[in-house]
Amino acid sequence: MTGPDTAEDTEDALLVLTAVLLTPAKFPSVLGDDYPQACAALSLEPYAEGYGLVLGQDGAGARWTVVIDDVSLVAVAIASWDCGMEYDLSPDERTIVAGLPGWPLMLAVAAPGVPAPHDPPPDDLEGGENRPPLTPPDTDQWGAAQRRLGADEIAQQWAAWREQIDDAETFAAPGDARHAGVRHVIEELRAYVETPPPPGRVRSTFASGEARMLRADGPGWSVVARTDDIAFVLLDDQPGEVLPIGRGPELPGLLEALDKMAVRPA
Repeated sequence: MTGPDTAEDTEDALLVLTAVLLTPAKFPSVLGDDYPQACAALSLEPYAEGYGLVLGQDGAGARWTVVIDDVSLVAVAIASWDCGMEYDLSPDERTIVAGLPGWPLMLAVAAPGVPAPHDPPPDDLEGGENRPPLTPPDTDQWGAAQRRLGADEIAQQWAAWREQIDDAETFAAPGDARHAGVRHVIEELRAYVETPPPPGRVRSTFASGEARMLRADGPGWSVVARTDDIAFVLLDDQPGEVLPIGRGPELPGLLEALDKMAVRPA
């Protein structure tokens, strides 16, 4: 995104660098496996309408994440930026829910004319109950956040990942040591169909053709799949590995059932 735009504050200005949605259908996956978990990471109530997260710097260069309840405003801004259009994202003060120090995501941009991005000094954290600043996950380590980020990348670069798969040789065989982890994930997904999990555990978005892109997460695992193709599994206990699940006899029906109960963008 290009910018920044400016959102006026009573005493200073927030130089807006980017914004993201925090809704049941779309939220930063680094924050949790589902929407309630993501909200809890920011000490927010998981309201069904969701929130917008505005990331920027104040006049001293400090990093801030401003939470607003005007989801439509943030959605329009993101759509405009994605189309290469300028959009002045200036939230009304009445829509501000919270101002959180730090950023939960890594940003490669910074506001011009102010000091380099840094955490706000403790004296600026009024009413923050000594909350530590938000920080993006360490990409040099492997854990739940990194596993979910890996699944995000696969969803965004599906074609590139799919080209690496030789259907005749790559899929885990029943005797493979990795197979137990894959079977566990399949069982968890079936349980989701029987008993819907918390909002956001299974999400469905547009894909090319008539297919849908499915994203599912659970304790220790993430899945990315196309309803007309295969699935990829990432596990906490197998750092950096991406395990493909072939179509076979059971995957098509399971993906169809998951798509029917998944949360979809409005």
